[in-house]
Parts: sequence; C-alpha cells; structure tokens
Amino acid sequence: MGVTRGFTGRRRKGADERLPPGQYDTGAGWPVLTAELAPQVDLSTWQLSIGGLVETPTTWSWDDLRALPPSSYNGDIHCVTTWSKFDTTFAGVSLDTLLEVARPRPEATHVVATAVTGYTTNMPIDDVVDGKAWIVWEFGGLPLATEHGGPVRMLVPHLYFWKSTKWITRIDFLDHDEPGFWERNGYHDRGDPWLEQRYQGDA
Repeated sequence: MGVTRGFTGRRRKGADERLPPGQYDTGAGWPVLTAELAPQVDLSTWQLSIGGLVETPTTWSWDDLRALPPSSYNGDIHCVTTWSKFDTTFAGVSLDTLLEVARPRPEATHVVATAVTGYTTNMPIDDVVDGKAWIVWEFGGLPLATEHGGPVRMLVPHLYFWKSTKWITRIDFLDHDEPGFWERNGYHDRGDPWLEQRYQGDA
C-alpha cells in the first residue's frame, strides 16, 4: 500500500497557535481513518503485554489494567492527514505506571507498539515516557468507540495520531529503530506535527 496524502480542509482563520503547520481544525468531528478493518476485541481474553528489553516482561488482563491508578489526557490531537481536534479528553492509565512494573533496560532506545490486527508503529523511547503516553479506554467520558481504537488504544498525543496504536495488545522495547506499517510505506519514522514530519525525507 502506498502513501495516502489524505484529507484537506479549511484552516481556522487567524491560525490558532495551537494548530501545527499545515493542519486544520476539524471542530466537533473526528474523522475515521485506519489501515485495516476494525476488529471485534473480546475483553474476556484480551491482554496487554510489555516485553523485549525490559527487566520484568509483564502481561495485564482487562481487569488488571482497569485496577491500576487512573490517568487522563486533556488536550489536542493531530492527524497526519491534516486534521486536528482541540480539547479532547481521554481516560485510562499512564504508560509510566506500566513501565514501573516492566522496567525498561538501559539499552532500550525504541518501542514497537502492536495491535490485535498485526498493525505496528515505532517510536523513540523518549516519546512514550515521562507523562507522554497512555493506554486509554474512554473518550469524552464514554467508552472508546471501536472505530476510534476501542475498547483500548495507545495515546501519544504529541505525535501524529497514527502513532497512537488502535486496538493495542503489545509494546516491545528494542535497542534499535524498527519501522512499523506506515513507516515502511513512506511515513516519517517519528511524526512530530510541529516539525511537519509527515513523510520520509521531511525534516
């Protein structure tokens, strides 16, 4: 599959300072974009595993995850297809809470997040620690809809939204960068909206 340049839209008048370059405010809408058909995830058997270069590889069930101290994100999200959505509210658990258990090893430099569909995406470890990433199951106070990655997805809001893996089931820590699905198909390895890191070759 090749690179899809995606939607175009109207940029808000006055270029709101919260809007990264090349983005437009989608308003009340939330476009649905995905690389695969939305799966039906059975929460009675679903698990989230953290492995690779960690001291304690760990797996959480749905009930295990929900029993952890809650955390939420209130802010903006940005899609590589040029839409941004302001003032979103997601609830779940901070990835930092899970990493206190799994304990990434010093040589770990990158992560690969994997969905139940087999979709993967890669990120430097610095982009998922210190309050930058969550595992979430609520949006706007309601269960996260399947088409938006529910019942549970990763949330890395400071990067383009393809990095926030829908239907997540595994996170592996590596000592090297390993491109995921969209990265192998022309998207940028990191995806910082403020640097317009949309495609390979962008700054």
